[in-house]
Amino acid sequence: MSAPAIPEHSAQPSQANRAPHPWRFFRIGGFDQVRLDSAADLLALDALDQKLWVALACPTAGLEFDPTTLALLDADRDGRIRAPDLIAALQWTARHLHDAELLARGTHPLPLAALARDEGAASADAPAGGHLLAAARALLIRLGRDANAPDASITADDAAAADALFASDPFNGDGVITGAAASTPRVAQRIDDILTLTGSAPDRSGQPGITQAHVDDFFAAARALADWQNAPSRTPGLLPLGADSLDKTGSSNAAAASALAAVRAKIDDYFTRCRLAAFDARATTALNGSDADFLALGARLLANADADAAALPLARVEADRPLPLTHGVNPAWAGALQDFVERVLTPLAESASTTATTTLTEEDWCHVCGRFAAYLDWQASKPATPLSDAIAARFTAPELADLLASDDEAALSALIAADAARADEAAALADVQRLVLYVRDLAHLADNFVAFRGFYTGREPAIFQSGTLYLDGRSCNLCIPALDPARHAALAAQSGIFLAYCDCVRGNEKRSIAAAFTAGDSDQLTVGRNGVFYDRQGRDWDATITRIVDNPISLRQAFWSPYKKLARLIGEQLQKVAAARAKAVDDSAAAHVLGLPGNLVPAGLPPTTPAAASAVPPPAKPAAFDAGRFAGIFAAIGLAIGAIGAALASLVTGFLGLPWWQMPIALAGLLLIVSGPAVALAAFRLRNRNLAPLLDANGWAVNARARINIPFGTSLTHVAKLPAGAERSLSDPYAEKKSPWGFYAFLLIAAALLAVVAVRLFGGH
Repeated sequence: MSAPAIPEHSAQPSQANRAPHPWRFFRIGGFDQVRLDSAADLLALDALDQKLWVALACPTAGLEFDPTTLALLDADRDGRIRAPDLIAALQWTARHLHDAELLARGTHPLPLAALARDEGAASADAPAGGHLLAAARALLIRLGRDANAPDASITADDAAAADALFASDPFNGDGVITGAAASTPRVAQRIDDILTLTGSAPDRSGQPGITQAHVDDFFAAARALADWQNAPSRTPGLLPLGADSLDKTGSSNAAAASALAAVRAKIDDYFTRCRLAAFDARATTALNGSDADFLALGARLLANADADAAALPLARVEADRPLPLTHGVNPAWAGALQDFVERVLTPLAESASTTATTTLTEEDWCHVCGRFAAYLDWQASKPATPLSDAIAARFTAPELADLLASDDEAALSALIAADAARADEAAALADVQRLVLYVRDLAHLADNFVAFRGFYTGREPAIFQSGTLYLDGRSCNLCIPALDPARHAALAAQSGIFLAYCDCVRGNEKRSIAAAFTAGDSDQLTVGRNGVFYDRQGRDWDATITRIVDNPISLRQAFWSPYKKLARLIGEQLQKVAAARAKAVDDSAAAHVLGLPGNLVPAGLPPTTPAAASAVPPPAKPAAFDAGRFAGIFAAIGLAIGAIGAALASLVTGFLGLPWWQMPIALAGLLLIVSGPAVALAAFRLRNRNLAPLLDANGWAVNARARINIPFGTSLTHVAKLPAGAERSLSDPYAEKKSPWGFYAFLLIAAALLAVVAVRLFGGH
C-alpha cells in the first residue's frame, strides 16, 4: 500500500539543545564503526557526523532486504535510500511507540500495546486515543481477530493481508473508481466508455479505473463537440444545401464541400488566366499551353489521369470566357467537374441559388464560394483533439445530447468523492503497515548502512551479500549482484579483489553475480568453469564464469607463482620442441613415401603413376658440409655449456663450502630472492583490498575505506577440508607407479651432503 511521505520535521530536540550522546565505536576492517546497540543510539544518528557513517546512500535494487520497506523509505521514488531518509524513518517510528527499545530489538510481531496513545483526542472510533491504534484494531477486526486481546499483535503479513482486503473494496481511498463501484448499469457503461476513450489510472486493487480528471476531460470534450454540432441549428444558412440534407455525419453538405475543394484551385486558376487574357491578348497563347507541351503529350500513351495533361488549364482560355462544364473541358478534370456539378451546382440550382449547370461564369463561381464560406469556417472550427474524435466516433449527435442531458457526470463525481472520503482510513492503514515494517527492519538496515557490523563480525550476512558460490573446491561467501556486469567490472577492478563474474540460471530466471575469491589460488579459475550458486533463500542456480578480474588471492599463491611460471615456461618450450621434432619426422616420412616406386606405396595412398612420378620434382641436392661454419657453432655451444657448468660448479662449491649451519640460511635466502618480491607485492595488495568499489559499482555511496585484509579475506572464502574425525584411506588402486630412481637420487644427494658436513665438522681432528 502506498502511503504519504514521512514529515521531515523531527520530534527529537534540536542538536543545539541536546546533550552530547555517548557514542561507542569499535575498530574492525581497518576503520572505526559506530555501535548501534540501543534506541538512543539509533535516534541520535542525526547528531552523528556523517563522515563517520560507513555509507551515505544505497540503491533499492539488488539488496537482500524487504522491498516493501525499501519502497516506503524511498519517499521521492528515485530508487535510492539516503541518510536523511533513514533518520526521518527512525524518528517517525519512535514517535508512534511507547517504548523505543522495540525499535532497537527489531521486534516482530508488533504488540498493539506498544503503540503510543497520545496522538490526539479520544473519539468514538478511537476510545484509547491514537489514529494508528484505531487503524490497527480495525485491521485485526477485518482479519477476524480479537483486537482487544491482551496479547493482540500485528505481523507484516497481517498488514499486507489487510492492505489487500482494503484494496479490493470498491471504495478504497485512492480517488480511483472501477466498474465495481457503479450503482447502475448505465453508470458502469459510462465508466467503461471513459476508460476506453480517455485512458485509465491504476486502482489500488490493480484494476484500471478513472479519476475526477478523466471525468472532467471526457465531459468537457463532449460538451465542446456537442456545441459544435449544434451550431447549424443556431445559425440559419450555415449549411449551404440546407438542414434537410444533414444526417449523422452531415454527409451531403460534407460531400459538396469535398467536391468544391477538389476543383477550387483549378477553377480559380482558369478565371485568373481569363483575366490575364483580357488584360493582354498576347498572353492567350502562352496561357493555353505551349506547342512543346502538346508535342510531348502526343508522343506517348495517354490516360485520363495523366499528370502533364492535368497541369493544363481546365478549358481553352479566352478573355472573359465562362467555364464550360460539360464540353470542351480538360479530360483530366472531367470527372472532378462532373462531381462538382452534381453535388454542388445542381442542388444549388434546385434551391434557386444559381442557374449554372452547363457553364459557370466568374460571378456564379464567386457566389458558390461565398455560399460555402461559412460552412467551411464551421468545419475548420471542429474540435480536433484525439478525445473529441473518439467521442464523435462513439456517439451520434442524439446520443451525445442524451449523455449531456443526463446526470451521469454528477453520479460519477459522487462515486469518486465517496472513494476519496476513505483516504484517511487508507493512510492510517498504510501507516500501520509502515510502523510494523520499520520496527522490524530499521535497526537491521542501520547496521548495514551506518556500520557494516554484521558483515565484519560474521554474525549475519550483509544485505549486499546475495548468496554463496561453490566452485573449484571453494565456497565464496562474498557474492554481490552485478546489475550491469560490464559497468560493474570497470569500477570493481579498483577493489584489488579477484572477482569471477558468473551468469546464474534457474529455469527461466537469470541473474549475474560477482564472486570474490579470497583464499586458495587462481590456477583453475577460467572463463567457462561451472559451479553452483545458492541464494539467500537456499535456491540453487547453475553458475558459469563469464568474466574474470585478476588480482592476487593469497600469499601461498604468490609464493609459488614464480616456480609455476618457470615450470609452465619450460613445459611450453618442451612442447614446442617436441611438436617441431614430431612434425619434422612426419615430413621426412612423407617425403620418403612419395619417393618410393608405385608398387611399394603404403595402403591408403594413391599409387604413383609414371605421369605423377614425372610431375614430382626431384629432391633438392643437399648442400655441401661447411666445416668452418659448424666449427664456430660447436665452439659457441661448448662455451655456453662450459659457462653454465662453471656457474653451477661454482654455486655448488660455494654452497658446500659453507658451514653446516649456514646452509639452511642460504637455501632460505635463495627462496627469498625468488619468491620474496612476488610475496611482498601480493601482501601489499592483499592488505589494501577494498570493498567500497564493489558496492559503489551497484549504486552505493560507501563513505569509508572498507578493507578486506588477509585474515578477514580468508574467512570469506573457505577451501575444502575434511571434517573433524573423518576417516581417510590413502590406498589408491589407480595411483601412478613411482620410479625408485628419484628416491635413489635423493638418497645419494643427501649422503653427499652429510659427507660434506662430516668433513667440515671433523676434518680437522
